Amino acid sequence: MVKISIVDYGVGNLHSIRKAIEFSGAKVLVTKDPKLLRGCDAIVLPGVGAFSGAMSEMPKEIVIEEALSGKPIFGICLGMQLLFEYNEEGNGNGLCLVKGRVVRLPNTVKIPHIGWNIVEIVKNHPIVEEIPAQVYMYFVHSYYVQAKDKEISLANSKYGVEFPSIIASENIFGTQFHPEKSGVHGLKIIKNFVSLLK
Repeated sequence: MVKISIVDYGVGNLHSIRKAIEFSGAKVLVTKDPKLLRGCDAIVLPGVGAFSGAMSEMPKEIVIEEALSGKPIFGICLGMQLLFEYNEEGNGNGLCLVKGRVVRLPNTVKIPHIGWNIVEIVKNHPIVEEIPAQVYMYFVHSYYVQAKDKEISLANSKYGVEFPSIIASENIFGTQFHPEKSGVHGLKIIKNFVSLLK
């Protein structure tokens, strides 16, 4: 059975993402133990909390080492933002696994962006297989990513500004929304990710 580690950096509710991954047919560990992270098939960076707190508790070196070795990494919401180079929220550096920066949503809209919003698929990839071209997913965020390479965007969403809502760059994946809270289509994305590991 595929083993996936959810990195425990002390933020967010890990229960729903753990259940969603288990439902998709994988064994799940919640850990930041380097030995366990090395021994798993993929790493998930979960999604609720503040950038600075997450980075201070993150086992950064091991996550970067495993990512550079080719191990699949899946970032959810805040977890996706942690993959990038620089984050305005904490005026600090992320994991630098994807080129680009994370900036605050414009003041022309209510912040945080909470609720269901359209995700528009713009590029085919196994992780979005059988996902409708336009689908509603559940968001909770105040910041968004600006990727240097626009080709990594598999889907975009709009909330005051257009931003990538699903990314894929070789073995690095991310969703700005919460797939574990987005119903059947969100669960399908998680299942697709698990299927990539088999």
